[in-house]
Amino acid sequence: MANQTGRGQQAQERLSQVSNHLSGGAGRTGKQALLEKHPDDIVVTCALRTPITKGGKGGFKDTASADLLHGAFTSLIKRSGIDPSLVEDIAVGSVLAPGGGATEFRAAALAAGFPVTASCKSLNRQCSSGLQACVDIANQIKTGMIEIGIGAGAESMSTQYGPQAVTEFSELLESHKEAANCKVPMGMLSEKMAKAKGIPRSEQDKFAASSFQKAVEAQKQGLFDEEIAPLTVKWTDPKTDEEKTITVSKDDGVREGITAESLGKIRPAFAKDGSIHAGNASQISDGAAAVLLMKRSTAQRLGQKIVGKFVQASVVGVPPLMMGVGPAVAIPAVLQKTGLDKNDVDIWEINEAFASQCLYCINELGLDIKKVNPKGGAIAFGHPLGVTGARQVSTLLTELKRRGERIGVTSMCVGTGMGMAAVWVAE
Repeated sequence: MANQTGRGQQAQERLSQVSNHLSGGAGRTGKQALLEKHPDDIVVTCALRTPITKGGKGGFKDTASADLLHGAFTSLIKRSGIDPSLVEDIAVGSVLAPGGGATEFRAAALAAGFPVTASCKSLNRQCSSGLQACVDIANQIKTGMIEIGIGAGAESMSTQYGPQAVTEFSELLESHKEAANCKVPMGMLSEKMAKAKGIPRSEQDKFAASSFQKAVEAQKQGLFDEEIAPLTVKWTDPKTDEEKTITVSKDDGVREGITAESLGKIRPAFAKDGSIHAGNASQISDGAAAVLLMKRSTAQRLGQKIVGKFVQASVVGVPPLMMGVGPAVAIPAVLQKTGLDKNDVDIWEINEAFASQCLYCINELGLDIKKVNPKGGAIAFGHPLGVTGARQVSTLLTELKRRGERIGVTSMCVGTGMGMAAVWVAE
């Protein structure tokens, strides 16, 4: 028992040492420490996204993911005023693109005006890919590997979503129970979880309707306008086959008049007696997002306007069949690392992959639901898989600033059984 206690204390000491290093060596955590400003803070000087449009139907249905990314890049350069030659590395989250999109995304960066000296990579951590891209860049800056970088996400679910996105499992993987669970479709997983965790359809539909209603109101008030970079694209009219040039300036998946009662009439999608359907799950969507990161001292030297800072992130594994619980595990982990109490957080941006899993996480953590996704979420305007983690940064920092609030958390469940979360501070 004494040996076990000793090992536990050593583990806590190691965690403390790591946390101190990641927080700049200050050795202080908690709300007041996070609100302090230091030259080595990893700050965001611009965060934006394209509109998010309906997969197969919306404004970006005929636009390649790399072209969406190009639009996000050019808008980021224009809005921030950054000299493109100062950007050293770009990380792009994407889930469905063949080859990870590595070739196209590098080409998109060059076409947007970044010089050949700016490197670019693609990465895939499923639904958290956009957040992982931002965290990778933040950590590169923190370690001194680069000074300035961009975390981004791009996804065309219109052109790349489908059965071809997952390759066949080998006999080796199929023979391992937990490994085989990794390929169970998300909808079926969410259905199992809803039953296992006792989340009734009525509550799911109520939550989903609220997401639509909040997004409708936010859109009417123009609360998305600051974070959105409009994009002009080619679009083929499905009724006439006429190709048109259109400018997309708002999320086109947001629908008025959605109520819990209207959602209650939709047929379950994955089981006759199930609770998951198209109205209480995230929409299949297209879009892109980009976040410009550097140290505070660098931003001040360059005259870059600081909109917020990255503090810390966590990523955890959970059983593949319970992938939806990811935020309920990842959020406590990042709060522990930063010394925050849940009551210190002003806004929670938790991805609405499914109403069932988002509700479970909110209830399990005892969060104030009024602080969760105040402008709606992926149920209302979509979840372009590799984009959401970067999109949430612009949504969060913009809303924190508007409200005069400071601390926010972004989080999501991740396919194959993971969760990720990050703490951000608005300025």
